[in-house]
Amino acid sequence: MVAGHIEVLACPACGGQLRVAPARREPSADPAGSQGNQDAAGGLVCSGCETPYRSDGGIHLLYSPHETASSRGDVTDVMRSFYEENPFPDYEDLDSDWSLRERAQRGVFARLLDEQIPHGARILEVGCGTGQLSNFLSMRWGRVVFGSDLSLPSLRLGRAFSVRHGLENVAFLQMNLFRPAFKPESFDVVICNGVLHHTADPFRGLRSISQLAKPGGHVLVGLYNTYGRIPTDFRRFIFRLSGDRLRFLDPRLRAADVSDKRKHTWFLDQYRNPHESKHTIDEVLGWFDELGLEFVHGIPTLLASEQMTEDEKLFEASPKGTTLDHVLVQLGMLAKGGREGGFFIMIGRKTPAGLAS
Repeated sequence: MVAGHIEVLACPACGGQLRVAPARREPSADPAGSQGNQDAAGGLVCSGCETPYRSDGGIHLLYSPHETASSRGDVTDVMRSFYEENPFPDYEDLDSDWSLRERAQRGVFARLLDEQIPHGARILEVGCGTGQLSNFLSMRWGRVVFGSDLSLPSLRLGRAFSVRHGLENVAFLQMNLFRPAFKPESFDVVICNGVLHHTADPFRGLRSISQLAKPGGHVLVGLYNTYGRIPTDFRRFIFRLSGDRLRFLDPRLRAADVSDKRKHTWFLDQYRNPHESKHTIDEVLGWFDELGLEFVHGIPTLLASEQMTEDEKLFEASPKGTTLDHVLVQLGMLAKGGREGGFFIMIGRKTPAGLAS
C-alpha cells in the first residue's frame, strides 16, 4: 500500500521525496520482530539526502528525533519508552475483523466517524497506538489509511491484525509527529486522539500535523480537559497514598465485563503515565484561530443547552458557544466524574489562512 502512495511520503530529516529501495531479507536480532525478519537493504530511501529508512515486518521506520527545549529532557523519548513497554490498547478478545468492527461501533464517535468520512478519503491517524481505529476505518472500501506512532511494539500489533485479516487499505509507520514523514496537504482527514497532551509542546504538535491536511480537509484532536481530568487526578493521588489498594474508585477498574489485562493497561495509561497536560475548550479554540483552522464541531458540543446525539454531524459547522457555555460544558464533564478520562474532541477545517501557518 505504501508503494502505491509513495508520492505523499517525505523524508522526516530533509523533506525530500522518498523512494522504494530494493529489498533483501536478513534474520532479525529481535526475537519479537515480525516473523523473525527485517528488511535490511529494503525499506525506503530519500532521493534528496540519501538517508535510508529500513522496514520492520512491513512497518516503515521513519522516526527522526527533534530538538527539545525541555529542562526535563526529551518527553518524546520518555513517552516512546513508556508505550513500548505498555502497548495500549491491546487486541485481547479481538479475534476477527468483525469483532473489531463490533467493538468500535459500540462507541458513538468511531461509528459516526466511519459513516461520515467520505468515500475516497485519504486518512492519517497520528499516534495510532496499536492501530485499532486505523484498522477499523480501513474496512470501508475506497479509503486509504495511514497509522503512525512512536511505539514499534504497538505498531506491530496493529500491523499483525491487518495482515491476519486481509486489511489491504491500511499501512503503519513509525514517526515523530514533530518531524512528519509526509508532505504537507496530503490528507483529507488527520486524526490525533489522546496524543498531544503527552508531548512537551501540544500547540507545536498541532501546528505540525495540521500542515498535513489538504485545503478544506479536517483535523480532529482529542485532549484531556482541565476540568474533566480533575476526578482522574484525584484518584491518582488517592491511589498513591493507598499503595494502589483503592483501584475500585475507577469505574472501569471495577467493571465486571473488562478483563484483568485491559484493566491493567488502562490503569497504567491513566495513572502511571510519565507525562500529560490538560487543556480547556477556549485554549484549543485559540490554537485553531492561530493556525487557520475553522472550528467545525466539538465532543461534547460547545453549547451548554445541547447534548451530543446518536446521529451527530461531525463535519457540519456547529456553534462555538460563549465562554459561559464552555465553562458550563466543562463543569458538566467534571460532574460526570471525568468519564473516559476527562477527554474532549475538537474538529477543525483547514482554511486558506492555515496553509501558511
